[in-house]
Amino acid sequence: MALIASDGLRAGDRLPTERALAERFGVTRGAVRSALGRIEGRGYIVRIVGSGTYIADARAPASDTPSAAPAAPIPGVPAIRPARDASPREIMEARRLIEPQLPDLVVAHANGADLDQILLALESAEAAPTLEEFEAWDGRFHQAIANATHNSLVIEIYQIVTAARNLAEWGELKRRNATEQRRAEREAEHRAIYNRLLARDAEGAQRAFERHLHKVTRNLAE
Repeated sequence: MALIASDGLRAGDRLPTERALAERFGVTRGAVRSALGRIEGRGYIVRIVGSGTYIADARAPASDTPSAAPAAPIPGVPAIRPARDASPREIMEARRLIEPQLPDLVVAHANGADLDQILLALESAEAAPTLEEFEAWDGRFHQAIANATHNSLVIEIYQIVTAARNLAEWGELKRRNATEQRRAEREAEHRAIYNRLLARDAEGAQRAFERHLHKVTRNLAE
């Protein structure tokens, strides 16, 4: 965060490679990867598969407070334009079409670093002290799974879904339906999805996704 804030970097600038950052700070590449995952979850950087890591907001303070701030446009990368009039029903219909299909690609293409990012988002959501932080990490969990497909079109499509989930109407609806029991259920469902992906069980992960999304849809309808 200090590097982002003080090294003359601007929104759209690319960060050094993980190897270069590890050498600069005298830590392992795994530690760098974990730190980047947390910073990405706060909305300060954007990682583009096959391209690199870019600054989303160079003015962001060096803070430990997670943020769901949207990423700034990255040069050469098409801007994501969510359907701003998409209703929660439309969002859930799209998610139920897309997300259960992701495990086939994740199992085929994901590496250890991808699974680490999914686990990071999962554990950060479980540890989140507020609903807002939990929701931010919840979104990162699902986006990390899409990223793990290593399919640029799938990733971009799901970024539209993630952006649509952050709209005010959706967030207010989530808050009205939030209870400790339902949060615990969502955490358990996320853990089940992750465990099936970790086991390279695509069919099991698909079933876990379908159960999870069915419950979310049902809860939002109440």
